[in-house]
Amino acid sequence: MTEIYPTITQCAVVATAFKILLFPAYKSTDFEVHRNWLAITHSLPLWEWYYEKTSEWTLDYPPFFAYFEWILSQVAKLVDPAMLRVYNLGYDSWQTVYFQRFTVIATELMLVYALQLFVDSSHGVTKRAAQAAAISVLLSPGLLIIDHIHFQYNGAMYGVLILSLVLARHKSGLLASGLVFAALLCMKHIYLYLAPAYFVYLLRTYCLSPKSVVRIQFLNCLKLGSGILGIFGLAFGPFAIKNQIPQILSRLFPFSRGLCHAYWAPNVWAMYSFVDRVMIFVAPRLGLPVKTEAINSVTRGLVGDTAFAVLPEITPRVCFALTLLFQAIPLVKLFFRPNWDAFIGAVTLCGYSSFLFGWHVHEKAILLVIIPFSLIALKDRRHLSAFRPLAVSGHVSLFPLLFTPAEFPIKTVYTIFWLVLFLMVFDRTAPASKSPRFFLFDRFTILYITVSIPLIVYCSLFHQIIFGKSYEFLPLMFMSSYSAIGVVGSWVGFMVVYFAS
Repeated sequence: MTEIYPTITQCAVVATAFKILLFPAYKSTDFEVHRNWLAITHSLPLWEWYYEKTSEWTLDYPPFFAYFEWILSQVAKLVDPAMLRVYNLGYDSWQTVYFQRFTVIATELMLVYALQLFVDSSHGVTKRAAQAAAISVLLSPGLLIIDHIHFQYNGAMYGVLILSLVLARHKSGLLASGLVFAALLCMKHIYLYLAPAYFVYLLRTYCLSPKSVVRIQFLNCLKLGSGILGIFGLAFGPFAIKNQIPQILSRLFPFSRGLCHAYWAPNVWAMYSFVDRVMIFVAPRLGLPVKTEAINSVTRGLVGDTAFAVLPEITPRVCFALTLLFQAIPLVKLFFRPNWDAFIGAVTLCGYSSFLFGWHVHEKAILLVIIPFSLIALKDRRHLSAFRPLAVSGHVSLFPLLFTPAEFPIKTVYTIFWLVLFLMVFDRTAPASKSPRFFLFDRFTILYITVSIPLIVYCSLFHQIIFGKSYEFLPLMFMSSYSAIGVVGSWVGFMVVYFAS
């Protein structure tokens, strides 16, 4: 078959050259987080990893990621041994910076491999669409902002996720898909949000007979169950021997943190917080009580308990119940129609639900929705209509992560260029849907995208010119609330498409 150009490899080479130019760019506290983890895993015995707290950036990822940091530390000691000293807080020699930046690029080869596998598993007309979707993920502004400037290793882990999703495309890869996903959970526990879709899909397609849901394939259950137990045993077993599992869980699930992150993630609770903020001014006229001690809570920009001045408080149980409810809805269809497209749709909707209703959600978690959705966004124009506002709102919501002037043109120009290029390519590539599209939803998308440009300009430039250092919370609140409208609108649109397909 004729190869489609540009290839994944060609795009990866060009992208790598660009990312190397960003080595001297702004880096967040996450850079020091990972440097500290390198030091912890290299300098301390295994049993002390999850107890060490010299730095405030304690190890709070599952063991496989800690092992990953240990492997990197074996190379780091050849580059600059000083970065591996636990008490060397805030150390950032140029050797350390360049080494850590390079490891992000090197480990992103997993993403390149998985995307190539995704394209190769597609055939005919869908192969060109798969190529476009794969390149859009590889060149994602989200990964560029979060990994290559802000600093994290999401590219590698989303590569593992995509590998798992692609393996599930064929019956022969179902077992491997489940095991790869189990390994991913042992690297970063945020992917637990997607686990319900995996459970239902593997239960229905691998553990139960395709002819009857009451017939259990015991051998398959044994292979999958023993494989998952083996993987979790490798990850947590050494710590279980020392009775350290409760300590690890306390690090992985810190429910003492507040409902909203320092910058409101664009979800339902951002809209809820915005309404509460407005109600502070409206409530006295309506005779509603206002808790004066909570007035500063919703705009202080700190990680901690979020208190609402007028609206009722939200508890972790409420978040859990809503997340579970809205995850269960698409899983019903997946159980009765267990095909690959429905599986990817269910994974996406599980990501939506956890992002929109979860407790202390990070803005970076929007990639849990964008990346799986990208794999089926070009199925037809109805899917694309639901994807558009997500692509805009999800990436724009990441802008506050880079607040330094030097990075403003990079994040803005790159993201706008990506949106224009790929939304145009997607529009030409996506086939017409068999069912009619939603006229009002299409118009909402056009209006929503139009508003994004002046909002970005105001929040990034004009607000400071007009107000100086006053009302510093307003740009963040506007950006988060605007993005939340797009994410929620996209979720509603895709939920309709999912059940109408």
